Amino acid sequence: MSRPSQAKLTDFQHTGVSVIQAPPPHGRMKKPSAEKDSDEYRQRRERNNLAVKKSRMRSKQKAVDTQQRVNELKEENERLEAKIKLLSKELSVLKDLFLEHAHNLADNAPPPASPANVRPTFCNVLQQSDQRSVMFYNSQTNVL
Repeated sequence: MSRPSQAKLTDFQHTGVSVIQAPPPHGRMKKPSAEKDSDEYRQRRERNNLAVKKSRMRSKQKAVDTQQRVNELKEENERLEAKIKLLSKELSVLKDLFLEHAHNLADNAPPPASPANVRPTFCNVLQQSDQRSVMFYNSQTNVL
Protein backbone atom coordinates (compact mmCIF):
# COMPACT_ATOMS: atom_id res chain seq x y z
CA MET A 1 0.00 0.00 0.00
CA SER A 2 1.31 3.43 -0.83
CA ARG A 3 1.87 6.11 1.73
CA PRO A 4 -0.81 8.76 2.21
CA SER A 5 -0.04 12.15 0.72
CA GLN A 6 1.03 15.10 2.83
CA ALA A 7 -2.40 16.76 2.48
CA LYS A 8 -4.08 13.65 3.80
CA LEU A 9 -1.74 13.50 6.72
CA THR A 10 -2.51 17.10 7.49
CA ASP A 11 -6.24 16.33 7.36
CA PHE A 12 -5.72 13.40 9.66
CA GLN A 13 -3.68 15.48 12.08
CA HIS A 14 -6.33 18.23 12.27
CA THR A 15 -9.53 16.20 12.28
CA GLY A 16 -8.45 12.73 13.25
CA VAL A 17 -10.01 11.36 10.06
CA SER A 18 -8.09 10.24 7.02
CA VAL A 19 -9.77 10.31 3.64
CA ILE A 20 -8.90 7.76 1.02
CA GLN A 21 -9.89 8.75 -2.48
CA ALA A 22 -11.21 5.97 -4.69
CA PRO A 23 -10.00 5.74 -8.26
CA PRO A 24 -12.52 6.98 -10.87
CA PRO A 25 -14.97 4.30 -12.06
CA HIS A 26 -13.86 2.46 -15.16
CA GLY A 27 -17.26 2.18 -16.86
CA ARG A 28 -18.24 5.81 -17.14
CA MET A 29 -15.33 8.04 -17.90
CA LYS A 30 -16.21 11.60 -18.81
CA LYS A 31 -15.71 12.09 -22.51
CA PRO A 32 -14.07 15.25 -23.63
CA SER A 33 -16.87 17.66 -24.46
CA ALA A 34 -17.16 18.97 -27.96
CA GLU A 35 -16.41 22.57 -28.55
CA LYS A 36 -19.43 24.85 -28.29
CA ASP A 37 -18.93 26.03 -31.84
CA SER A 38 -18.72 22.54 -33.36
CA ASP A 39 -21.47 20.87 -35.41
CA GLU A 40 -21.47 17.87 -33.10
CA TYR A 41 -22.21 20.08 -30.10
CA ARG A 42 -25.05 21.87 -31.89
CA GLN A 43 -26.58 18.56 -33.01
CA ARG A 44 -26.43 17.15 -29.49
CA ARG A 45 -28.01 20.30 -28.09
CA GLU A 46 -30.76 20.19 -30.72
CA ARG A 47 -31.51 16.51 -30.01
CA ASN A 48 -31.54 17.23 -26.28
CA ASN A 49 -33.86 20.21 -26.72
CA LEU A 50 -36.26 18.09 -28.80
CA ALA A 51 -36.18 15.32 -26.19
CA VAL A 52 -36.90 17.80 -23.40
CA LYS A 53 -39.76 19.37 -25.39
CA LYS A 54 -41.22 15.92 -26.12
CA SER A 55 -40.93 14.91 -22.46
CA ARG A 56 -42.68 18.09 -21.32
CA MET A 57 -45.47 17.57 -23.86
CA ARG A 58 -45.99 13.99 -22.64
CA SER A 59 -46.06 15.22 -19.06
CA LYS A 60 -48.64 17.92 -19.87
CA GLN A 61 -50.77 15.44 -21.83
CA LYS A 62 -50.64 12.99 -18.94
CA ALA A 63 -51.81 15.75 -16.56
CA VAL A 64 -54.67 16.67 -18.94
CA ASP A 65 -55.70 13.01 -19.27
CA THR A 66 -55.60 12.55 -15.50
CA GLN A 67 -57.73 15.66 -14.92
CA GLN A 68 -60.23 14.48 -17.53
CA ARG A 69 -60.46 11.09 -15.80
CA VAL A 70 -60.97 12.83 -12.44
CA ASN A 71 -63.84 14.87 -13.92
CA GLU A 72 -65.45 11.76 -15.43
CA LEU A 73 -65.22 9.92 -12.11
CA LYS A 74 -66.70 12.89 -10.24
CA GLU A 75 -69.67 12.97 -12.63
CA GLU A 76 -70.18 9.22 -12.28
CA ASN A 77 -69.98 9.55 -8.50
CA GLU A 78 -72.66 12.28 -8.53
CA ARG A 79 -74.93 10.11 -10.72
CA LEU A 80 -74.46 7.14 -8.41
CA GLU A 81 -75.14 9.23 -5.30
CA ALA A 82 -78.36 10.53 -6.88
CA LYS A 83 -79.37 6.95 -7.69
CA ILE A 84 -78.66 5.90 -4.10
CA LYS A 85 -80.84 8.75 -2.85
CA LEU A 86 -83.68 7.78 -5.18
CA LEU A 87 -83.48 4.09 -4.28
CA SER A 88 -83.37 4.93 -0.57
CA LYS A 89 -86.58 6.97 -0.93
CA GLU A 90 -88.21 4.14 -2.87
CA LEU A 91 -87.18 1.65 -0.19
CA SER A 92 -88.63 3.88 2.51
CA VAL A 93 -91.96 4.17 0.67
CA LEU A 94 -92.13 0.42 0.10
CA LYS A 95 -91.33 -0.27 3.76
CA ASP A 96 -94.13 2.07 4.83
CA LEU A 97 -96.57 0.37 2.45
CA PHE A 98 -95.55 -3.04 3.71
CA LEU A 99 -95.95 -2.03 7.35
CA GLU A 100 -99.36 -0.46 6.64
CA HIS A 101 -100.49 -3.61 4.84
CA ALA A 102 -99.21 -5.80 7.68
CA HIS A 103 -101.15 -3.64 10.18
CA ASN A 104 -104.34 -3.96 8.14
CA LEU A 105 -103.94 -7.71 7.95
CA ALA A 106 -103.37 -7.92 11.70
CA ASP A 107 -106.46 -5.79 12.40
CA ASN A 108 -108.71 -7.86 10.09
CA ALA A 109 -107.35 -11.30 10.96
CA PRO A 110 -109.78 -13.82 12.46
CA PRO A 111 -109.10 -14.91 16.01
CA PRO A 112 -106.60 -17.71 16.30
CA ALA A 113 -108.04 -21.18 15.83
CA SER A 114 -108.45 -23.49 18.75
CA PRO A 115 -105.96 -26.33 18.93
CA ALA A 116 -108.61 -28.89 17.92
CA ASN A 117 -109.38 -27.01 14.72
CA VAL A 118 -105.80 -26.34 13.76
CA ARG A 119 -105.32 -29.62 11.97
CA PRO A 120 -108.48 -31.10 10.54
CA THR A 121 -108.91 -34.78 11.13
CA PHE A 122 -110.16 -37.20 8.55
CA CYS A 123 -113.56 -37.28 10.25
CA ASN A 124 -113.89 -33.49 10.10
CA VAL A 125 -113.10 -33.52 6.41
CA LEU A 126 -115.70 -36.24 5.78
CA GLN A 127 -118.32 -34.33 7.77
CA GLN A 128 -117.70 -31.16 5.80
CA SER A 129 -117.78 -33.11 2.57
CA ASP A 130 -121.04 -34.81 3.54
CA GLN A 131 -122.63 -31.48 4.44
CA ARG A 132 -121.69 -30.04 1.06
CA SER A 133 -123.00 -33.11 -0.71
CA VAL A 134 -126.33 -32.88 1.09
CA MET A 135 -126.59 -29.16 0.33
CA PHE A 136 -125.77 -29.79 -3.32
CA TYR A 137 -128.29 -32.62 -3.55
CA ASN A 138 -131.00 -30.51 -1.95
CA SER A 139 -130.35 -27.61 -4.31
CA GLN A 140 -130.62 -29.90 -7.33
CA THR A 141 -133.77 -31.68 -6.23
CA ASN A 142 -135.47 -28.67 -4.65
CA VAL A 143 -136.01 -30.66 -1.53
CA LEU A 144 -135.47 -28.88 1.71
